Amino acid sequence: MKIISIIVLPLFVLMIVGYGYMKKIDVYNSFLKGAKEGLEIVVNITPAILAMVFAVNIFLDSNILSFLLYPLHKMILIPNQVLSMAFLRPISGTASLSIMTNIFQTYGPDSFYGRLTSVLQGCTDTTIYVIALYYGSIKVTKTRYTIFVGLMADLVGIIMAFILTNIFF
Repeated sequence: MKIISIIVLPLFVLMIVGYGYMKKIDVYNSFLKGAKEGLEIVVNITPAILAMVFAVNIFLDSNILSFLLYPLHKMILIPNQVLSMAFLRPISGTASLSIMTNIFQTYGPDSFYGRLTSVLQGCTDTTIYVIALYYGSIKVTKTRYTIFVGLMADLVGIIMAFILTNIFF
């Protein structure tokens, strides 16, 4: 199996070069053109990524999330970490993964809360991050219904994660 994984990538590259040769395409110049376009994309999305990372770090370091979620935590008796992860998942995948890792270390991955956070990871997406990255990279300022629909889909995912985890675990 290890030999196959070592051989697959070079064979794939050789197939591309061979196909380009058969179609009389200058593969090297096409590669350089694609690499140049890739670098232009990186330059275009870097400001959006930096702004999003900066905003998420300020939000997390302020500890305002714990303050805002405390009444909900007392009402439904779910650990504050799980609620924080559910709230942060649409904003930052890395922050939610970090919280999930802490939950695994505290309660264990096979505990109810470990399973709940795992289902939350699968039921939601990093909506605000994706919108900020993609729309910011192409300079779109009017998102219309994108943010609302994305966050509503995340809310449905969060609610269903709680319901399904309660049913199956």
